[in-house]
Amino acid sequence: MALLGAILLAIFVLPPAWRVPVVVAGGAIEVGESFFWIWLSKQRRPAVGVETLIGAHAIVVTPCRPLGQVRVQGELWGARCDDGADAGDEVAVGSVDGLTLVVSRADSPAPR
Repeated sequence: MALLGAILLAIFVLPPAWRVPVVVAGGAIEVGESFFWIWLSKQRRPAVGVETLIGAHAIVVTPCRPLGQVRVQGELWGARCDDGADAGDEVAVGSVDGLTLVVSRADSPAPR
């Protein structure tokens, strides 16, 4: 955007002595901005995949005795709770076994 603005200024507004320096400055700003956004995008790890659910809290939808379903981050997942949990209870995700979340009641330690 800075380069486009510099080119338009150089064509329509600026005297001939200023045209080249302004376009070069606009290009330098664009290159610097590109490097900044690339650097910033590499600072964070992607937050995708089932591993991001570990440690999340979920609400039991169907009783887990030991198998049932929970809603976590807006999604419905199959779950296993060895302690047992009723519908509406809050549980914590301790690990993932295939496509089944291993959960424990929020008031007990997480399963390993």
